[in-house]
Amino acid sequence: MSQHPIEGMLGTSMEKIREMIDVNTIIGDPITTPDGTVIIPVSKVSFGFGSGGSDFPNKRDRDLFGGGAGAGISIQPLAFLVVFQGDVKLLQMSDGDSTAGHIIEAVPGLLEKFSSMFSKKKEDTDEK
Repeated sequence: MSQHPIEGMLGTSMEKIREMIDVNTIIGDPITTPDGTVIIPVSKVSFGFGSGGSDFPNKRDRDLFGGGAGAGISIQPLAFLVVFQGDVKLLQMSDGDSTAGHIIEAVPGLLEKFSSMFSKKKEDTDEK
């Protein structure tokens, strides 16, 4: 049994999407600046495709088929990871709410608060 034309359309659509999207599209190649800062772009990739077709009845021996396929891709830059002298920062492109971004931004401040709390407790116990 030969391959149905819709299978060929689906296969071609998926292959073209596979060619356009890879992991480097989401987490980009690192960029190193002259001062040693490493910048890594982070993007959101969305894609979709659809296809359809129909066999048409005929009085001849050959099969008639009509169909079509299409795909769409959206790449949206979200943020940059910036690494400089061991410090990592997330620089967002928009003001949208990003839980991961807020957590990463809050960690240094939380560490400072905890260390100051513990140092105050130690000072208090040392004075007594």
